[in-house]
Order: sequence, then structure tokens, then C-alpha cells
Amino acid sequence: MNITLVTVGKLKEKYLKQGIDEYKKRLGAYAKVNIVEVADEKAPETMSEAEMEEVKRKEGERILAQVHPDAFVITLEIDGKMLSSEQLAKKLDELATYGKSKIVFVIGGSLGISEDVRKRSDLGLSFSKMTFPHQLMRLVLLEQVYRSFRIIRGEPYHK
Repeated sequence: MNITLVTVGKLKEKYLKQGIDEYKKRLGAYAKVNIVEVADEKAPETMSEAEMEEVKRKEGERILAQVHPDAFVITLEIDGKMLSSEQLAKKLDELATYGKSKIVFVIGGSLGISEDVRKRSDLGLSFSKMTFPHQLMRLVLLEQVYRSFRIIRGEPYHK
């Protein structure tokens, strides 16, 4: 399986990079993992609704340019569907079973994702009703994908 994370912005925090590198290494036994960072759009602190939509639109174009046409796209959205770790594992297993070997997870920028990205999404996924820093979500997502593969293979992983 080929898993790509398309994320907005550069990851700066060393501790997050270390955690992400660790989970990428662990996931190497199960899947090919690629992280693609697209540039975030520079934006002032205060913006009108139209300006915010324009920022999301520009970031969305960059995101969609990285999405393979036959990929199954999972967007991380606060209003997405909440799944347990077991349910996410089942979903990934079903995708593999039905020949969907290219999975793209999208983590938008600080304002979220554009409507065009949302339309391209095959599944909107929410980890919580809480808001998390989008850079931290890379680490959380990779940990859950790793957990999913352990569950699929029936391998031990603490609960």
C-alpha cells in the first residue's frame, strides 16, 4: 500500500519531526509512506471571510496538484466522521482488499481545507471535535495508521 500525507506548511518543531520519523520507520514494514508538504499561503492575522476562502482556495490548488487521480482521498476535517482505531483499520483493510492501494491523507492549513478539496475527498475523517495544531496531527495520524496495520495483522499493540 502507498500512503501519502499531503500537508500544508513546513514542519518546524524538532520533537514532532522525531516522532514522525519514528512512525514512518515503523510503517515501512507495512506500507510505503510519503509526506508531501505544500506551501501555506501567507495571510494576515485578521481577514474577511472572502480572504479566508481565497487562502484556502490557493492552498487547495496546491493540495490537489499532489493527488493522483485514482487515489482514495481521506481529508482530516473537524466535521468529518469519527472512527475508532479498529474502524480505521477495517477501512484501510477494505481499501486494500478492493484494490485501492494509493491512499492520500490531507491535512489542511490553519484555516482548514477548500471546498474543492472537500469535493475530491472520498472520506472526511475527524479525530475529535477539538481543534489541534495541523502540524501535530501529522504525528497523531501516522500513529493511528501504524496502529491500524498492527490491528489488521493481528499484532499486539497496547490499547
